[in-house]
Amino acid sequence: MEHAADRGEKKRLRKEHPSGWFYLTQHDAVPILVDALLDLPPNREFNKTELAEHAGVTRQTVGTYTDLLVEVELIEAVPETSPRRYRVADSAVVQELFGLNSALNNVGDE
Repeated sequence: MEHAADRGEKKRLRKEHPSGWFYLTQHDAVPILVDALLDLPPNREFNKTELAEHAGVTRQTVGTYTDLLVEVELIEAVPETSPRRYRVADSAVVQELFGLNSALNNVGDE
């Protein structure tokens, strides 16, 4: 039988050394932002305000997580735009995310 102390230690280690998935989803608003990105048309440019409106969050929330979304290659800055504009990144992470989303949406359809 596992003791509570062992569970607590495992949980602490997961938080200190998170998987990519946990690193991304440990922030409350990030899943909402990712969900909003999943239904944007390819190559659709947006600014922080537009993404906030599309996701149903504040611009401040988008601003808080923009660097994280860029870091994990979900979005990329559009070069030479002022104010700064972004788009869904052309990355392996985005391809896998769209694949996972499609697979999850199709569970039980077969």
